Amino acid sequence: MSGPYVPPHFEENDVARMQAAIRDYPFGTVVVNGPDGLIASHVPFLLEPEQGEYGRLMFHVARPNPQWRAVNSDTEALAIFLGPHAYVSPSWYPTRHETGKVVPSWNYLAVHAYGPLEVFEDARELLEFVTRLTAIHELGKSDAWAPAQAPEDYIAMQLRGIVGIRMPIRRLYGKWKMSQNRPAADRSGTTQALDGSVRAEDRAVAEIMRSRELSEP
Repeated sequence: MSGPYVPPHFEENDVARMQAAIRDYPFGTVVVNGPDGLIASHVPFLLEPEQGEYGRLMFHVARPNPQWRAVNSDTEALAIFLGPHAYVSPSWYPTRHETGKVVPSWNYLAVHAYGPLEVFEDARELLEFVTRLTAIHELGKSDAWAPAQAPEDYIAMQLRGIVGIRMPIRRLYGKWKMSQNRPAADRSGTTQALDGSVRAEDRAVAEIMRSRELSEP
C-alpha cells in the first residue's frame, strides 16, 4: 500500500525517532474516509509505543462528531503529526553566487501513521485514558490538575459526551526535510539564518538541523 511521497534523502525509518516525534508533537490530525467522504479531526493523541511493532495511538472525539460513526472493520485511518517548520530563503545559500540556480523551499518534520480504528465507550476505560492523557500534559506543573480533583458526577457527565478510539499503527512513515539535498555551505547558511529568527519555530528547525548533522555518519 502506498504512503506519502518521501524522497530518499528526507526519509526517516527509525521507529524510535518517529515515536519520539509523535510524543513531542502529539496534537495531530486524523483522517477517515467515511460514507459521505473524507472526515478530519484535530485531536491530542496518546502513544503507547510498546503495543505492536510501531505502537498504538489513542484519542477521543466529541460524541456529535460523525467521524467515529464512520468506523467499521474495514476502516483505515491516517494520523498526521507535523513538527516545527520554516520557510527557507535562497538568499541564505552561499551557492547562489556561483550559478544563481536557487529557489525558496520549506523545511519541516512530519510523521504519518496508518491503521484501523477501534471505538470504545466504557466509562471506566474512558476515565483511565483521559487521566493518562492529562497526566502527560500536566507533568512538571507546580499545581498539576487531574480528573480526580473535579466532582465525580461532573466528570461522569463529561465522559458521556466523548467517544474513545484506539488506532493500532500498521504503517509508519517519517519525513525530516531539513535541507539534506543542499551542499554543506547552504545547510550551514540556513541554520545560521533560522537561529537568528524571531520565530521560535524557526529556531526549533535550526536545532533539528544541527542535531541531524551531528547524528549522520
